This record gives sequence, C-alpha cells and structure tokens, in this order.
Amino acid sequence: MLPKGLFQKPKNELESSDKYAQSAMPSVPDEMCVSCPGCRKTLVLGELTDNCHVCPKCGHHFRMNARQRINLICDADSFEELFGELETKDLIHFPGYEKKLKHARLESAEKEAVICGSGKIGGFACALFVMEPYFMMGSMGTVVGEKITRTFEYAIEHRLPVIGFTLSGGARMQEGILSLMQMAKTSGAVKRHSDAGLLYITVLTDPTTGGVSASFAMEGDIILAEPGALIGFAGPRVIEQTIRQKLPPGFQRAEFVQKKGFVDAIVNRREEKAYLKKLLGFHASMGDE
Repeated sequence: MLPKGLFQKPKNELESSDKYAQSAMPSVPDEMCVSCPGCRKTLVLGELTDNCHVCPKCGHHFRMNARQRINLICDADSFEELFGELETKDLIHFPGYEKKLKHARLESAEKEAVICGSGKIGGFACALFVMEPYFMMGSMGTVVGEKITRTFEYAIEHRLPVIGFTLSGGARMQEGILSLMQMAKTSGAVKRHSDAGLLYITVLTDPTTGGVSASFAMEGDIILAEPGALIGFAGPRVIEQTIRQKLPPGFQRAEFVQKKGFVDAIVNRREEKAYLKKLLGFHASMGDE
C-alpha cells in the first residue's frame, strides 16, 4: 500500500500552517488582561481604564487608586494637594507595624491612606478627600483622621463644600485607641463645617466599613454610593457567624442599603462628575439667594 500523502505537494516555510495560522490571531499578554469578578469575562486593561475602571460587559466597578479617582473627578490641573507631608509614626510600638507601613508605602506609592486637597468639579471649587485602597485598605489611623479634620477646617476657612470618597476596612488596629479617637475627631470637624452652613457630600465606594462607616462616611448632607459597594459596620461573614443565620442576598450592598434609607442615590462612576457638578451648582445657587 502506498503511503498516505505521497503525491501531496510539500509546503514551503511560508505555508507551514501551525505557525502561520497562530500568528494571524492577535495575542494579548496575560499581564495586560484582567478577569472581571462580576461576569468572569476577560478584559484588556486599556479598555477597562478607558471605561473608568467599570466593566463594559456587566458594569462591575473595579477599585481605583486615589490619584486615578482625583483625575477622573476634578477638572484638569485644578487639584492642589494639602497636608501631603503628614506621615504615620508607630506611636504605641505595635509589633510589625513599621514593616506594614513600609510595605503599604511601596504598594500604594503614597504616604498615607487618604489624599486631601482642593480643586474644581465642573468649575465649582471644593475641598475633597479621597481614601486610598492600596494603603492598608484605607484603614483609619491618626494621620488619616488628622488630614480629614484639617480638610474640613480648610473648607470652613475658605467657605468651601467638601466632597469625600470613602473606602476603608475600618479603624487601624495597630494604633489602638488612638485610631478609634479619630471617629469623634472627624465627626466634630463635620459638625463645625455643617454649623458654618456648608455642604458635605460623601461618595461611598467598595468597601466602606468599620469606624469610617460609623463616623464621617455616613454624616454627609447627601450620601451617594457606587453600584454594588459593600457598606456597613461589621462584614456579612462576621454577622452570620454571630447571629448564626444566613443573611439575605445583597445584604449590605449599596442597593440594599439604599432601600433601608441610608443612601440617597446610587451613581455609576462614569456619571459621578456630572452628578456632583449638578449638586454643587444647586448648592451654589442656593447660597446666592
């Protein structure tokens, strides 16, 4: 029997199929892709960045670092950072805290878990603070509380509204009672700002929990939230283990919290700047009357 393919014309190098067929299909390096936790689709990082870090397939809101959020919300070249020189010290000599701080600074490229400053949103001047997820998950220590308090004091002095983007796992345990004291300290600053007749808007992002949710995060005159954001004091897992009951679907998510009356509106990140501009404009016109 003659061997199969005996009279078949041999292919030259350019026709050699496997290599040619594969090269015709574009390949994207793994480091340029990310899997969406909402719909499990693979997304190209560039596409995600262009879409404000929101999945174009299902609308899942990925976390953004503080600088990215400032660039998204503030008018170009309008943001001026305040109190950026403040840096945390290991005040109670908590074991391993210095090492954690060093790692957090390297991971986030920031000195602390919040960035404060002044800027403009749609032409309206305001003071703002934005919490940094990659610095110990935005945990609140003495410097975070001090910077936010100073931001409100700056806003009172300059007659500015405050916009706050919250994201936190809560008070920083490595600073003990000193971190818990920031709840009262920041709340006092919010009250003085309110007494001066000035507007305070909070935007709750995923997650806003612990001592931050129990203080300045939920004290805004207007409280907004991003879709799907986890909002609460203790996390769902802790609550389930404590009460030994299964929680309802979506418990502590922004949509659930809004139904209970704790959030005024849920705003897609792509619409946040326009929404804040409208609120600031309304407040400015009320002040003119």
